[in-house]
Amino acid sequence: MPEWLIEVVEVTFGCGMFLNGALFMPQVIKIYKTKSAEGLSLTTFAGFNLIQLLAMLHGYIHNDWVLIFGFAVSFLCSGAVTLGIFKYR
Repeated sequence: MPEWLIEVVEVTFGCGMFLNGALFMPQVIKIYKTKSAEGLSLTTFAGFNLIQLLAMLHGYIHNDWVLIFGFAVSFLCSGAVTLGIFKYR
């Protein structure tokens, strides 16, 4: 595989990981503005948190800092949703 293509995939993957975490932010904002977690599944977001934690550990084991950072952002954002569910349910 050409080196330039590897670089494109790495950059795109890194941006995608950040975007994955950012996609939780509208939900976080909605929860804290409305002070309601109606319609949100605690099981679903707890599952997201577990998967993201395992992905970060996998990244740590394989020394993959893009994976660690990307899933850390997702973990923090989905964790904020999970905390909102606990707080407003």
